[in-house]
Parts: sequence; C-alpha cells; structure tokens
Amino acid sequence: MRMIGKLIKGTTVLDEKVYEISDDEGSYQDRLEKCLVEICRLMAIEVPLWLTKNTREYVAFRRTSFNADQFFNPVLFERFEIRVES
Repeated sequence: MRMIGKLIKGTTVLDEKVYEISDDEGSYQDRLEKCLVEICRLMAIEVPLWLTKNTREYVAFRRTSFNADQFFNPVLFERFEIRVES
C-alpha cells in the first residue's frame, strides 16, 4: 500500500509526502491507519478527525480530504488530502 499526502492552501500544494507499507503487515484497515499516522508524522501535523464523509469518499475514490476544522489545533493550510495506490 502506498499513500500520498498533500497539504493544500487555495490552489497551491504546500507539501507532499509519500509513505509505503508492505501488503503483508496486518489487515487493510491496520495498514491504512498506519499509513495515515506516518504521513501525518512526516508532515509534522496532527492526525485529523476521520468523519463519515471521509469513509464515503475513501470507499468511492480511494482518496479523501480533511478540512482545517477536522484538526484540534489551528493549522496553516486549508486542506489535507490523502490518496492510496496499491
């Protein structure tokens, strides 16, 4: 599993990181969670609040985005986007 994370403000990509994990490391959900946590660590941001809309977007498109209000502390970007490639 390969996850790409982007921090976006307006139409500008502020930062982009990639994290890859072996497909034999636990269940799909475990790998997804580990990738999300690691991408956030690489970008030095907190892990956002995962809402029902994120689940719907992820199931349909294998990508989702998090708005600034899904973080507990103030952030310097408007959107955090993740995309998974197998």
